[in-house]
Amino acid sequence: MGFMEAVKTVLANYANFNARSRRSEYWYWTLAYFIAYVVLYMVGSVVGAGELLAGLFALGVLVPNIAISVRRFHDIGKSGWWVLIFIVPLVGLIALIYFFTKASDGPNQYGDGPLAPAA
Repeated sequence: MGFMEAVKTVLANYANFNARSRRSEYWYWTLAYFIAYVVLYMVGSVVGAGELLAGLFALGVLVPNIAISVRRFHDIGKSGWWVLIFIVPLVGLIALIYFFTKASDGPNQYGDGPLAPAA
């Protein structure tokens, strides 16, 4: 999955909490989010509203961020409630990074794997 395809997929499934997402989809979305946030902050800083623009963007993509995270947990066979582990300081962040970089399990209770079958 390429960069633009991942961003389009996340935005098209912005409120889908039931499917699964590949690692590439999650990390490309994270990269796109980071780039957009920094650009909006810098552009906003020029006009005196950097925090406001970046904050509105972050608020606007809050649901897609949560949805992609839940789908990523589903891909490794875990409940979407694991997203709440970020509440635990430091350990939560380390655990999230570990889980989000973990490979797919294959078919699990959340459906078939998102990877295309080998030909």
